[in-house]
Amino acid sequence: MASKRLEPVTVISLRELSQGGPAPQPKETKTFTVEDAVETIGFGRFHIALFLIMGSTGVFWLAGSLLIIGLASVVIPTIGWRWLIRIASIPGIVLIMAFKFIPESARFNVSTGNTQAALATLERIAKMNRSVMPEGKLVEPILEKRGRFADLLDAKYLRTTLQIWVIWLGISFAYYGVILASAELLERDLVCGSRSESEVVVTEGVSEESQSPCHCHMFAPSDYQTMIISTIGEIALNPLNILGINFLGRRLSLSITMGCTALFFLLLNICTSSAGLIGFLFMLRALVAANFNTIYIYTAEVYPTTMRALGMGTSGSLCRIGAMVAPFISQVLMSASFLGALCLFSSVCIVCAISAFTLPIETKGRALQQIK
Repeated sequence: MASKRLEPVTVISLRELSQGGPAPQPKETKTFTVEDAVETIGFGRFHIALFLIMGSTGVFWLAGSLLIIGLASVVIPTIGWRWLIRIASIPGIVLIMAFKFIPESARFNVSTGNTQAALATLERIAKMNRSVMPEGKLVEPILEKRGRFADLLDAKYLRTTLQIWVIWLGISFAYYGVILASAELLERDLVCGSRSESEVVVTEGVSEESQSPCHCHMFAPSDYQTMIISTIGEIALNPLNILGINFLGRRLSLSITMGCTALFFLLLNICTSSAGLIGFLFMLRALVAANFNTIYIYTAEVYPTTMRALGMGTSGSLCRIGAMVAPFISQVLMSASFLGALCLFSSVCIVCAISAFTLPIETKGRALQQIK
């Protein structure tokens, strides 16, 4: 049998063979996002420290209020109100120093194109948590269109936005109003008109406070006890508030607590004992705190992600306006017309209750919207 003829292998044929094969593929570079890094690093010491620092601005806020009232009962009668202000500024200075520990948000740095700063933040967190970073290069995700102020006034959200602004303004007005009115009631003893402005007796003495033209008089120990008990009311209704917003819904729960707030403002005009006054102030502080909790949750839920921070920010601005107006009513108008000031506070709360009940969107059981 004749053998098959073999073709000689030459350099040219090897070159042609190599050129006909597939080209080598470059090695794919691994990448990760901020979310991937957060999941990889996990929970650790950094998050505990962050919780303690940021939590102190909220929960220790109430403790600070109780501490200041307690200090006032001791410091003001002995060394004066100026020393109380100096002592009260110490926690603020400590918090400012603690905030230096908190780095800039990695998500914010990535969204602005500063990936190196974001990477440094993530590496710092990983080091504190004794964890590792994901392999690869930090990349910037595709950004969605950011929210604009005009989006809040879009036809889809216009009514919701306007009603939310009214509610935020009214809640802040009532919240700071009841705090200032509490001090006014105890200082001037205006309940039921037992002592009018013209009958206020200025305590004579050599202290600078006694010679002040503001016609003030010192709180008695029982007055400080009333302030402390009423301040505790801000956490008293939290369990009921949580049940209400989850079972009744945000709108109905807020309208009920706002209506009750209006009622208790009017009840302050009823002649009652010291225990009765403490009870009314306690319930008012509890209700106004519940109002704040509910509207905060509702505002964060009703807007999509691209507009959420903008919605919260503008609502907070309206909140500050209500806080600025409150002293003129609770301290100026209340001195001239006690019942008139209470009726004004009550009327604003009723308007807010109606506005809450008629909000066009209920967010109970509704998933957070990601896009407009």
